[in-house]
Amino acid sequence: MNPNLDKLHRYPFERIAAMKHGVVGNPAFEHVSLSIGEPKHQPPAFIVEMLSESEQLRADLATYPATRGDIGLREAIAQWIARRFGAVVDPETQVLPVAGTREALFSFGQAVLSGKSEALAMLPNPFYQIYEGAALLGNARPYYVNCDRDNHYQPDYEAIPDAVWERCEIIYLCSPGNPTGRTLSAETLGWLLTQAERFDFLLAADECYSEIYLNDAEPPVGLLQAAGQLGRADFQRCVVFHSLSKRSNLPGLRSGFVAGDAAVLGEYFKYRTYQGCALPAHTQRASAAAWLDEDHVVANRASYRKKFAAVTPILRTQLEVEDPDGGFYHWLHVGVDDQTFARSLYAECNITVLPGSFLGRTAGTVNPGANHVRVAWVAPEPDCIAAAQRMVDWLGRR
Repeated sequence: MNPNLDKLHRYPFERIAAMKHGVVGNPAFEHVSLSIGEPKHQPPAFIVEMLSESEQLRADLATYPATRGDIGLREAIAQWIARRFGAVVDPETQVLPVAGTREALFSFGQAVLSGKSEALAMLPNPFYQIYEGAALLGNARPYYVNCDRDNHYQPDYEAIPDAVWERCEIIYLCSPGNPTGRTLSAETLGWLLTQAERFDFLLAADECYSEIYLNDAEPPVGLLQAAGQLGRADFQRCVVFHSLSKRSNLPGLRSGFVAGDAAVLGEYFKYRTYQGCALPAHTQRASAAAWLDEDHVVANRASYRKKFAAVTPILRTQLEVEDPDGGFYHWLHVGVDDQTFARSLYAECNITVLPGSFLGRTAGTVNPGANHVRVAWVAPEPDCIAAAQRMVDWLGRR
């Protein structure tokens, strides 16, 4: 077996199950799960209808799909990137369909990391655990950049010494951040682009929450957008990852894309031809339609805004709460051990949230996820409101 498998940490949701073992949620309440970032809004009706067309589906299922994807899908993606970020990508060389961002973020690390013992993969801390797994299986050492509360949960990249940058082969970015909800500015992305050129590493930007935000005047900035604004039209060393899971409420479709540096994607495509991960033809058809439609995305964003408008004032009666720049999470500082908090909340209120320490690692002397919980407002709005009220009532009794 690959010895690096022994370095992998248990996945956060396995740890939640272990934490809840032997604990019974209060039967006086209906259980509300706010731990997993799985969208529960309805998928677009037109996508369901497309996937229900039996004759077309029969033809699609009788076809081996192409790893590079149908040109119609890649053109739809390129058009969306241009509309959303003002960046012009070549659908022939700068776009690849993938089976969701999770698959791609992991496999990309395997394709691009050198395997050298001194190699570093830089990660925000706390983080989406796939980044760490990709680094470890690629024989790289994760370098954790803390997103501390006293720095507004922003990573301080400029404090990292040159000796670290010299060993960096890839930096995973997440904006809007999971779990913090904070976004990286165009200035920060520009600075990182300069560092990448100076030290020759790749930027892998996970932007799967980019279409869920509260302020229409400030949509999250994308890496390709920042690169284009600096005149880097070839997007050298830049690769972005997007998905239909959050944007379009289609997590079960397992569909997304990577886009950016043509030279890097050419090598990644070679890797993918061996990996056997081509999207089925019916998935590609539905995906193209989803990327070309924006109405359902606007409606989805409005639904999350309604939830935040409802639950934030409730939570503020007992907690310091700041709404996210993007995404559908609250990253709450609870002031006590997060695992004890989450276990007690489940036992007494039948609400499941994710302990923040499960999403972080101790770097320096602290785990920046400690004493925090991630609350995913993915349940139906009435359930979210009920859970928020139940939580503050419980906090008021403590």
